[in-house]
Amino acid sequence: MDVLVTGSSGLIGSEAVEYYDRRGHRVIGVDNNMRRQFFGEAGDTLWNRDRLLAKTRQFIHFDLDIRDRGAVDQLFDNYSFDLIIHCAAQPSHDKAREIPLIDFDVNAVGTVNLLEATRQTRPDAVFIFMSTNKVYGDAPNEVPLIEKEKRWEYARPEDFDGISETCRIDSCLHSVFGASKVAADIMAQEYGRYFGLPVGVFRGGCLTGPSHSGVELHGFLNYLVKMAVTDRPYTIYGYEGKQVRDQIHSADVIAAFDAFAANPKPGEVYNLGGGRENSVSVLECLEMVEELLGRPVRRSYAGQHRTGDHICYISDLGKIRRDFPGWDIRIGLDEMVAEMVRTEVDSHRSTTEVGAA
Repeated sequence: MDVLVTGSSGLIGSEAVEYYDRRGHRVIGVDNNMRRQFFGEAGDTLWNRDRLLAKTRQFIHFDLDIRDRGAVDQLFDNYSFDLIIHCAAQPSHDKAREIPLIDFDVNAVGTVNLLEATRQTRPDAVFIFMSTNKVYGDAPNEVPLIEKEKRWEYARPEDFDGISETCRIDSCLHSVFGASKVAADIMAQEYGRYFGLPVGVFRGGCLTGPSHSGVELHGFLNYLVKMAVTDRPYTIYGYEGKQVRDQIHSADVIAAFDAFAANPKPGEVYNLGGGRENSVSVLECLEMVEELLGRPVRRSYAGQHRTGDHICYISDLGKIRRDFPGWDIRIGLDEMVAEMVRTEVDSHRSTTEVGAA
């Protein structure tokens, strides 16, 4: 089959490219490296594109901007896609405040361009939209919490598994990024519920893995590891580093997409994070990395937390586990952190050796 992956040089997109290429499918990737425009040289993803082109067998890359409706329509005229995995986005709620129009055009308009091209050419194709838990705004902060030594935690037993898909998405503060993703999220649902297309919406928690071009404004765990390995100070924004996230490896994300593609449920929404077992605070992450490196990680504190930031966010995975019982989290927190530290150490060593030569 033909698979379209947008944001194909990013973390989740590149994982999808490799996954479907290994299975013998032709994968068409779309990525115009806007991450470099958003975040500078550190956000550049050309290294990942080149890695994919060298490693894969049937991967075709297009430097295409999803805001360009004509170019999107032409792509859909040239290929008959069986599966669309839409990961391209402006991903930072901090950056979005500086570029609200670009943010909305990429996240909302670009998504509608892809949905409509699918409806017009291949309405039976499965469409997977990578949304975000930021669509809930700061509503999750209304859940009663207790402060512990190294993390915030849910106070009530009924909240132990985390935030479910029933959490409201309005009457709260989102950030500009969260609002643009709400628009895309709702439109994707409507193409499933109103038009009947096999569209699935996945609201990601903290997505991570070694193929992430993490930067300070996006890619928390990967960026933390980079700063630690290179012995630069990591800045903690607000909540004394006790804010909690659930980490999910990119391979587990793609496994969830594949489960949906095999049994699509039009218009359904799923929270997709590491869940309770992969939940961790910033302070706890720092301790894990310190143990792996065998030395302290330098850190600094910024008293102001990020606008609309979650204090404690754990994805309730009950719904996705019920609908797709063959899927579950397979990569634990210890394994993914160790993998990232190992990858970053090797990369830093290689760069240092090249520089010395």
